[in-house]
Amino acid sequence: MASTPTFEEKQVGVSTEASHSDGYQSDAERDWSDDEEKKLVRKLDFLVMALLTLAFFALQIDRGNIGNALTDNFLKDVGITQYQFNVGQQLLSLGIVLLEIPSNIILYKLGPTIWIGAQIIAWGLVATFQAFQHGLGPYLATRLLLGLCEAGFIPAGLYTITRWYKRDETSKRFSWFFIGNMLAGACTGLIAYGILHMRGVRGLAGWQWLFLIEGIFTIVIGILFITFFPKSPSNPVSIMGIRYFNDREIHILSRRVLLDDPSKIHTHTHISRAEIKAALTNWRLIPHVLLTISALSPASTMMSYAPTLVGSFGYGKLRANAMASIGAWILLITNITWGFVSDKYKRRGPMVFLGLLIYWGFQLGNRLAVTSSNPHLRFGLLVVSIAFGSNWHPVNGSWMASNAKSAGERSITLAIFIMSANTSGIVGSQLFQAKDSPLYKTGWTVILALTTVGLVMSAIANVQYYLLNKKKQREQPNVNVDELYKY
Repeated sequence: MASTPTFEEKQVGVSTEASHSDGYQSDAERDWSDDEEKKLVRKLDFLVMALLTLAFFALQIDRGNIGNALTDNFLKDVGITQYQFNVGQQLLSLGIVLLEIPSNIILYKLGPTIWIGAQIIAWGLVATFQAFQHGLGPYLATRLLLGLCEAGFIPAGLYTITRWYKRDETSKRFSWFFIGNMLAGACTGLIAYGILHMRGVRGLAGWQWLFLIEGIFTIVIGILFITFFPKSPSNPVSIMGIRYFNDREIHILSRRVLLDDPSKIHTHTHISRAEIKAALTNWRLIPHVLLTISALSPASTMMSYAPTLVGSFGYGKLRANAMASIGAWILLITNITWGFVSDKYKRRGPMVFLGLLIYWGFQLGNRLAVTSSNPHLRFGLLVVSIAFGSNWHPVNGSWMASNAKSAGERSITLAIFIMSANTSGIVGSQLFQAKDSPLYKTGWTVILALTTVGLVMSAIANVQYYLLNKKKQREQPNVNVDELYKY
């Protein structure tokens, strides 16, 4: 007997009986052409993805510009040591981890327009006024507060993408979303190179101008986000009443996603305890969490220390900021490539493993060359290791999200994913110590070990889904392909 359609199902014209469990739509269910859908998806990309990616750009600018500040006497001006600087970076990551899950619970109730927009403005204000910090206490408080305000943005953005796009579209969009992060990493060195030359203007240091200008930029982005971001696929109108889609497009927009994955239907405005428990007790997430923490830790180290490393190779301090961005520019290409290939061939797990395998090879090169007297070799290895340092990361997030069983569970799963990423920041912030400088032999050894752990965990994640699917196929010979785990 067919179940009674929910309120949202009635609104978008999708019943539980009509929904295909295999995620594909029959001609009877689809009353639109491929060309109509492609045109609509392009429109989404220019609206939803553009605003989310721009916001991620602002976040990474505010989170990562402190690495550029180090080249402008930041430690001396503020009055802190390198160890204290590392502790502050750990507090930033800790603040994000603490509020990750609560933030996504609030997002589920309020929606992305208000909640994400408010977060952007909040951390923008903190980022702006950190220009006037002095002393250890204000420095530590500012880093923690910045982390608390940024908490939840990335999982909120990822979850929002899953609400607007079909499953075989998400890996590519996750990668595009992280382009904001990576583009900021690529641009921040070039931007800093110019702004840091303002040292002395109005009596301020270059790093103070860096925080002021980039913090104000973030506040503007937050205002734009609240003004223009559409509320939801079923009501794609901005909070200011701006209407982006006609009735035909709204019909396709809602229906195409729900026909692809009926679990995205919201039957309530909160995440149930069962959904929270399902995500928190999902042992299959363990390899994903461990590979994220271990393999992403070096990326957080490079975010703070790449310009300093380049400078230690013999290049000028301010010039080092621009040179350190080369790897980040290449990362833009590898990131999009991984997302595109993952969606095209519907193979997320193997792409994560391949990305980590290449990354591991370059980290091995960095460790072996640590005593090399050839600065160009060391610079080249640093560049390529950054270029493959996190291109696998968005695909891993899409992989985790694709195996969630409901919208609420998916939201918490993505919060766990980003909690893992920021836990890696806590680890990565202490890999380079002052007593280990300038070669950082111990630091590079630990980086290679962590990358090895990540590579092994990615292999285990692939194997676990393969074996679980084989077991399910033995027990249920006629099991539908959509009921199998994605890898």
